[in-house]
Amino acid sequence: MVPLRRAVEAQAPVLAPPPTVAVYAPREPFRTRVRHLIPRRRSRIVAAKSAAELDRLFRRDLIDVVILDVSTATDDTWRAAACASEFPSAPFLAVTPYRGADGPAIARSAQFGLADVLAAGVDDSVLREAVEAHAFSRRFAAALQVPPSALGLDGALQRQAWSILVGQGGRAIRTDAVARQVGMTREHLSRRFAAGDGANLKRIMDLVRVLAAAELAKNPGYDTSDVAAVLRFASPSHLSTTVTRVTGARAESLARLRSGDLIRRFVDGRSRSMG
Repeated sequence: MVPLRRAVEAQAPVLAPPPTVAVYAPREPFRTRVRHLIPRRRSRIVAAKSAAELDRLFRRDLIDVVILDVSTATDDTWRAAACASEFPSAPFLAVTPYRGADGPAIARSAQFGLADVLAAGVDDSVLREAVEAHAFSRRFAAALQVPPSALGLDGALQRQAWSILVGQGGRAIRTDAVARQVGMTREHLSRRFAAGDGANLKRIMDLVRVLAAAELAKNPGYDTSDVAAVLRFASPSHLSTTVTRVTGARAESLARLRSGDLIRRFVDGRSRSMG
């Protein structure tokens, strides 16, 4: 992912989707507690009662953060924790009461490379902040808040639209939805965005989705079909066609291409489309 850069001042409110938080918790009280701590307007909670369910969630949805209940850890708990190495794009946060007997679980959480181990109750506010700070969608948007200079998106309208696009974290958004947020018709936005032979809005929308796809493709647990599914491409072939049209690369190469590589390929004659 491109380095974090100084954010530009927002020109209009950007309606980004809430992060999707997967909660591994065989016990209902823990799931209920997380839903209470993280209001629905701040996140979308999806629950997994087993490691197998957690794995299925990753292949069905774009998961931003995972919260693990390790207070009564079992072998299945550690199978769930092992997903952290398969899906590093989504930081894993463990929660335990921090009792004297929890030392081995805390140590093992660290061994699995979890992002943090929080104390239940004491760190409740920290948990909410950690979800916001660590969520994949939030980090993706922050890293790309200022459009790369090579794209030539220097106008206020272009930057405003770009901010809306990267705020989706790679999820699809319709042109008319962007237009509503900037207070224009779809046709007016498209014309103004590409004025002066600039980059075509539809191509920029595709580019942002490809950049997100490339980040997700770096997860060892994903193949191209998985990435297409979680980003809601119509099919793996739709993702492949989009990648090739926008960058000239093959979808199978996304895992090894950096954002800068993809942007350079895009700028090299692939920034405009028909319509």
